[in-house]
Amino acid sequence: MGIEFVTVRRIVFTRVPALMIPEGGKSTKPHVPPRFVADAMLGRLAKWLRMMGYDVTFRADVDDVEVLRHARAEGRLLLTRDRLLARRAGSLGVLLVSQRLEEQLRELAERGVIQGPLATTRCPLCNTVLVALSRAAARDRVPPYVYQTQDAFYECPECQRVYWPGTHWQNVQATWQALGWSEDEP
Repeated sequence: MGIEFVTVRRIVFTRVPALMIPEGGKSTKPHVPPRFVADAMLGRLAKWLRMMGYDVTFRADVDDVEVLRHARAEGRLLLTRDRLLARRAGSLGVLLVSQRLEEQLRELAERGVIQGPLATTRCPLCNTVLVALSRAAARDRVPPYVYQTQDAFYECPECQRVYWPGTHWQNVQATWQALGWSEDEP
């Protein structure tokens, strides 16, 4: 038995121990995705990260002190464009420079904070993990045209909203692909 050497392509630092990904492959260790709290300036980013499967708390009506308190209490990374708030958050703070959503996602990816879409998706409004909904159960809950043209439906068990992979979802996926991610890639 000898020592096995692998070339490390990148090391991702989050609030969990570093994840080492071997060259040309995916990690064999389970990846625990980071959890976030987004400040009032990042509502759109919060919704997109939720659609990507990330646990993101967001309330536009909460002040910086409460956002920081929430991040610390739950061990969440604090996403902000506010330099002072990021500094006050210390190791939990993630300062984003760009105002554009696509660039914010790119910033997070380039820093190794996110690695693309996760296997599940969350309700963009309330952050609950979506569950599959049978086509029959969706029939009276979606517009007739949607029912006729779609096969897959998802429901938020918390707020009861119904989702389907329509044109909005195609636009989301196009953005992911532009950033180098595929839908099935955690």
